[in-house]
Amino acid sequence: MNTFNYELKTKTYFGKNAAKENLPTELSKVGKTVMLAYGGGSIKKNGIYDEIKEILENAGKEVVDFSGIMPNPTYKKVQEGAKLAKDKKVDFILAVGGGSVIDCCKIISAQAKLEKDIWNMEYVDGQFPTDGILMGAIVTASGTGAEMNAGAVITHEEKMWKGPIVRTQAGFAILDPWYTKSLPMKQVISGAFDTLSHCMETYLGTPRIPNLSDQINESIMRVVIENMKKLLIDAYDMDARSELMWASAMAENGILKIGKVTDFQVHQIEHQLGAYTDCNHGQGLAVIHPVLYRHMYKEGLNQFVRLAKEVWHVDSVDKTAEDIALAGIEALASFIKDMGLPTTLTEMKITDENILRNVADTCNLTAGCVKKFERDEIFEILKECL
Repeated sequence: MNTFNYELKTKTYFGKNAAKENLPTELSKVGKTVMLAYGGGSIKKNGIYDEIKEILENAGKEVVDFSGIMPNPTYKKVQEGAKLAKDKKVDFILAVGGGSVIDCCKIISAQAKLEKDIWNMEYVDGQFPTDGILMGAIVTASGTGAEMNAGAVITHEEKMWKGPIVRTQAGFAILDPWYTKSLPMKQVISGAFDTLSHCMETYLGTPRIPNLSDQINESIMRVVIENMKKLLIDAYDMDARSELMWASAMAENGILKIGKVTDFQVHQIEHQLGAYTDCNHGQGLAVIHPVLYRHMYKEGLNQFVRLAKEVWHVDSVDKTAEDIALAGIEALASFIKDMGLPTTLTEMKITDENILRNVADTCNLTAGCVKKFERDEIFEILKECL
């Protein structure tokens, strides 16, 4: 295991009625003006908005609404939120939603304290902000684990770029699985697959020898797979939804990355695919994973074998290491199909090879990947995804 430093800064409240029971205490610690940020309005239809706003008003807070945060939040939306936060002198940001809302608010928090453009600051000047408006997160759609880390994925439309901008982290996170009950099943499964993807991409990073982080990871992957299957039987199995919500947080709170350099090549490809097509993140990952893994399993054979045996329960009797690794990849592909996730880009109405070429030419090539890909091979992989 590599040398590491680790600190988990986010306080977590988990369970039914977690907001009612704990949000007032947290609000007593922050200033008067609170930005209530959310997405397209589903929290108004399911009653969560009214519940949270009542808690805010009972706490004596002045509420500034910021709505309309889209599934792939844009840099323009970030700047809109930062301006509103500055104009209204917001003391605290409360992000209510899934990873897109939380990610958008992380960058709003930092940008609102800056005079510089945060993208230029990080990607041109190589500098990172050290301050931000305090924020908290209430998770209504799990999968990204955004509530427990300082990273955020934003789409910069002008630059045709989707990727990370890093800074503010939520001081507290409220995870109530019952807040997910009104989510469409397609969204629940897509989010859960994002969790599984985070786990696999961390697992395939370096070092690829047995270590505690990977053993914890194997357990979480098994839990995600098991509970995704349970939801196909009963979409309102709250035990399954609870397990998936906590697995999502565990996959991205840094625990699984301790002592590792992560892979995340699939994510980098999908991010750029999202920049060019605005496709659903979890679905895009589902299409790319098996195809990319067929191109890289030989370079990380031992880890792919272990993944197949420990997570997908592949029978290794009378099989070579390559046979076992490939069987694990096919088990993943079959699972994706069984979950009703797309298995081709064509199913997602993405068929333009010019777009795929652009994605291959602009996606980030990660340092921890099992295999060092050339852009032409990534293009071939994307064409195989059609």
